[in-house]
Amino acid sequence: MKNIFTLLIVFGSFTLYAQDIPNARFPFDPARKQPVEDRKGEVFEREFADSKIYPGTKRKYWVYVPAAYAPDKPACLYTGMDGISFDAPTVFDNLIESGEMPVTIGVFVQSGTVYDSNNEVIRYNRSNEFDKTDDTFARFLIEELLPDAEKQQTADGRPVRFSGDPNDRAIAGNSSGAICAFTAAWNRPDVWSRVFSAIGTYVPMRGGNEYPALIRKTEPKPLRIFLQDGEKDTWNPLFGSWFDANLNMQSALSFAGYEMTHAWGTGGHDGNHAHEIFPDVMRWLWKGWPAKVQSGPSKNDMLVQILDPEHRWEEAPIPSIPQGNLYSNSRGELFFADSSGTVYGMNDRGRWDRLMQLPTGEKLMACAEKKLYSIGGKGKINVYADGKKQTLSGNYPGAEGLLVTAKGIYLARRAAGTEREIWLLNGKGGKSLVDETTQGGIQMMISPDHRMLITSEENSHWLYNYTVEQDAAISNRQRWYWLHNTDNRDFEVKGNMMFDLNGNLYAATPLGVQVCDQNGRVRAILTLPSGKIDALAFAGAEKDMLYVLSQGKLYRRKMKTEGITPDAPPVKIASQGGG
Repeated sequence: MKNIFTLLIVFGSFTLYAQDIPNARFPFDPARKQPVEDRKGEVFEREFADSKIYPGTKRKYWVYVPAAYAPDKPACLYTGMDGISFDAPTVFDNLIESGEMPVTIGVFVQSGTVYDSNNEVIRYNRSNEFDKTDDTFARFLIEELLPDAEKQQTADGRPVRFSGDPNDRAIAGNSSGAICAFTAAWNRPDVWSRVFSAIGTYVPMRGGNEYPALIRKTEPKPLRIFLQDGEKDTWNPLFGSWFDANLNMQSALSFAGYEMTHAWGTGGHDGNHAHEIFPDVMRWLWKGWPAKVQSGPSKNDMLVQILDPEHRWEEAPIPSIPQGNLYSNSRGELFFADSSGTVYGMNDRGRWDRLMQLPTGEKLMACAEKKLYSIGGKGKINVYADGKKQTLSGNYPGAEGLLVTAKGIYLARRAAGTEREIWLLNGKGGKSLVDETTQGGIQMMISPDHRMLITSEENSHWLYNYTVEQDAAISNRQRWYWLHNTDNRDFEVKGNMMFDLNGNLYAATPLGVQVCDQNGRVRAILTLPSGKIDALAFAGAEKDMLYVLSQGKLYRRKMKTEGITPDAPPVKIASQGGG
């Protein structure tokens, strides 16, 4: 009851009023009282100047180790941006002693700076590190700085050891440090589950303004989030209303089902409000610990339509590491080839078999009901069925993509210069050039009714949409499907695509599995902490098991929807309308 009473005072009657008065004081929180000396934690400073992720940078960081910490039990971890803020060591001393938060080691990180030989600044790395929305700074913490912190020890010889459980980890920051903290947890919920964002810069500096849209479309992650801001918050109005941006974050997080709360004031772009409420922020972030932070139900209708809440991603057994796409057929079987050219197949009951060895220079490119297709080094298309090999007539040097449908075979090839071509083959020697463009990609898919052909576009957020004629020729090319790409990875080849029976397109991308409606709009995003999705396929007896390849590992998830493969006969799909 005491904690609830304190929260009501701070967040209710006093918060807004106090920020209207210059230099106003909030009610004194007992967690700000200086503890007696023997109950104080130790704080020590270190420098880190050996980053491979941010080469040439130097930065200081500080480690707080509470008096109650014993190295035989790894401690919870608090990661703070911009060094020590909010008088965190004193607050931690008191909250740990009172049992209102667990034994927690704090690591407080400065952004990097590059100096010349005279120790003069060449560049400040802060915005580049903190305002980006990709996983770079999270990787820096995970791979470089936090391991360095764990090499340290206290003055009395206690080694620094963190719990590896994301439920035992919080991350926080002010301003650009706030969006940095959110981005780290957003990209790596397998590392952090608790976030404090104070006066966060969710504005168009380096893509932070896109977060509300992504939050609404992405399957909720197990994060607990506290947002703080003031209605006068603007460091530079060029980037828009910073307070409105935080309101949009609150709205999106609420829509997506996150466990979140907020404290809005009338202050500007400073840390005063966040400093005063920090003890109660920590009480709220750690409430109920060690109970796990849970992801909530989203109001996203596409997620509700396609996801079975009883099933999550699970790592699937795999006999070797796939090289290239995953392929499935109308029988529910799944295929891939590894780097040696060994082809493996999984039947509809989940059993893997080693099927064949491709000759050197051949790559697996497609499958149909009882056939596997490969492209050889000179552009020869080979078909394997019942242990026999057949080579289709014609050479297609530069061939990079193949799609086998009930209407015919589509082949994507790199022609002379920058031209990309799509050929239609009938499997009996007949062929025709059906399209050419400078930006065409190698990934192709046909809609369930076989009335649209979808292809990727190089160096672009877009996928092309063609209409398919009665003779299987294609026409009316338009940029149609627009994919999110917050990491600006337009230089990377997109993964493959598949449809479900509702006509929704599933695309493997660096951001995750992006699910688009019939009108080309991303409506849902399915992510894995392991990183980008390289390939995907629907397989299994009911074709309702979605398999994805990520960082050399195979994952699967049972869906509420059924996939359809390009070798299946065309089926009529219900229109989603033009809205």
